[in-house]
Amino acid sequence: MGAVSEEPRIAVAVVTMGNRPLEVDALLASVAKQDVEPARIVVVGNGCPLPDFPGIPGELTTIEVDENLGCPGGRNVALRRLREFGDIDVVVELDDDGLLIDQDVLRRVRELFAADPGLGVVGFRIADEHGETQRRHVPRLGAADPMRGGEVTGFLGGGHAFSMRMLDQIGDWPAEFFFAHEETDLAWRAIDAGWTVLYEPALLLQHPRTSPARHAIYHRVTARNRVWLVRRRLPLPLIPVHLGVWVALTLVRARSLAGLRAWFGGFAEGWRQSGGERRPMRWRTVWRLTRLGRPPVI
Repeated sequence: MGAVSEEPRIAVAVVTMGNRPLEVDALLASVAKQDVEPARIVVVGNGCPLPDFPGIPGELTTIEVDENLGCPGGRNVALRRLREFGDIDVVVELDDDGLLIDQDVLRRVRELFAADPGLGVVGFRIADEHGETQRRHVPRLGAADPMRGGEVTGFLGGGHAFSMRMLDQIGDWPAEFFFAHEETDLAWRAIDAGWTVLYEPALLLQHPRTSPARHAIYHRVTARNRVWLVRRRLPLPLIPVHLGVWVALTLVRARSLAGLRAWFGGFAEGWRQSGGERRPMRWRTVWRLTRLGRPPVI
């Protein structure tokens, strides 16, 4: 795949809906305190106006889009602008209510990508203000230790870094997903193309403890996108296995009839509507995911 430059140029991208102004200010202030200054910072107003951000060092660009494009769609807007600049090797994407506690995060990111030209994605550790990491934020199966790093099959959407060369090869976020499972789609594409996805717990993003079910559309889009994900990425024999496992888990975990009804409505929607181009992963990728501890039927 060729080598990256000795010191990759880093950009930071943040997408906001305008409802967390204090958190965005705090996040950008934590970026400004990094001991490596990002070459560029892009803030996208996802269907909202943006204020000025005085006192932020480096090249800061704000972009306002007319409608909420969802998290992956908004991030694609930032990526398109960064490509126009043409001078970025690595992009760090951060949730707008996150916070970089340590001042060496960008330097560590730069070192990781400089050391490994095959590195495609680095996932950060996400912890709340008490230093606790929710189980769903650990990209491993089972009772995983959040401090155990290494190669994994997925990454955390709230804090991560991408190789721009990888994105140029595999494509950007699946904007049609809007919310839910977009990280898995991108990670599977990266691994199928031969890139490494790394979980590095030393890279910490502080983030409030939340539940994804806080979003009104959670149950519907989670089910719809799950169907889209496997239709897009899995070999045909694995599709019924994966969805069968997921339906069984959903029935066991269901907490409300209304949520279950919305889930099955989204499940049906995933079959009625197209989720994008079908490009199933190779069987050797299935084996690689399995060896890494997460076969793509779970």
